[in-house]
Order: sequence, then C-alpha cells, then structure tokens
Amino acid sequence: MKRVGIFGGTFDPIHHGHLILGREAIEALRLDRLVFIPAAISPHKLDLKPTAPEVRLEMLRAALEGESGFQLDEIELQRPPPSYAVDTAELLRFRQPTAEFFYLIGDDNVATLQTWHRFDDLSRVVQFVVLDRGGAKVEHPYLTIRRQLDISATNIRNRVAMGHSIRYLVPPAVEQIIRDRQLYREPQK
Repeated sequence: MKRVGIFGGTFDPIHHGHLILGREAIEALRLDRLVFIPAAISPHKLDLKPTAPEVRLEMLRAALEGESGFQLDEIELQRPPPSYAVDTAELLRFRQPTAEFFYLIGDDNVATLQTWHRFDDLSRVVQFVVLDRGGAKVEHPYLTIRRQLDISATNIRNRVAMGHSIRYLVPPAVEQIIRDRQLYREPQK
C-alpha cells in the first residue's frame, strides 16, 4: 500500500521551512511521496488575496525541481475557490483507492481543525499529521513532526517589502522569481 502525504497551503511563497518539514515528513512517516497542493483560496484566509496562482505554481515548480519524493498537484487550482481539504482528499482517494493518506497541517491549525468543512468526512479519508515548528507542544491526538524552525511566509513577504534579504529563507530560484516579478512590495500583517 502506497503511503502518500498531502501538503496543502497557499505557499505564498514556498520557503525552506515547507521543504525541511516536508522532507522530515517523508522520512518520519516513510511516505512514498509528498504531494504539494497549492490552494486557489484558503477558506481560512478569505480576507487575504494571495499572489496569482500561476506565479505561486512557478515558485513551487522551481523549489521542488530535482527533489525526490516531492510532487506538485494543481487540483485545487482547477476548481472554483475556496479550496476545501475534504474535496481534495476525496479526489485523491478516488484516484488512488488503495493508498494511505497523511494530511500535513501546521500546529496553528490544530485549534480550529474540527471546524473545517466536512471534518468528519475528511478524517475518514486521511490521518492528520501536525507540523510543530515552534515547539508549543499543544495537546492533540494526532501524529506530530517537531522541528524548530522560525521561517514563515508572512515574515518573508515583510522582509521583501522592507528591502531585506531573504537569502537562506527560500530556494535561490524562488528568490529570483520574487525579484524578477517584483512580488511582496507591500508589508503584510
């Protein structure tokens, strides 16, 4: 039985924190592959307008190039927003009925996880895995991958807006795309 990780998010931009935690998940969970799925619009961030999908895809492709075990899937960008995890998980299950699915979530999503759209259906299709990058050790019943990382997309966008370096925070190809396309010129909250 194949073991498939699902890593959804806006990836605005993808950064080394995503990649490090993704690699950690592949190793810790013995995944056959980890699928990065960019959201069209996150139902939890309806008030924020992400960077255009084609630009986020370009950054994801650049970051994942040559990375064994990492895969990109555009399924959420091919549906009307918002992007519900349950719809994605059910489609992946339909495509691969015998696979075992692990859905990676940030530790900041644990408190509201049970409010996610059709949570009960989603929890029947996937096993949740919490990515704890801050060491908060929040109590929950899910598998956890802990790795102390202080990298966030919000911080990266703010650093770009302030004219600060993002070297070592994102892959060089992603940094080049951000520079070439003049992304993130306005500070974020």
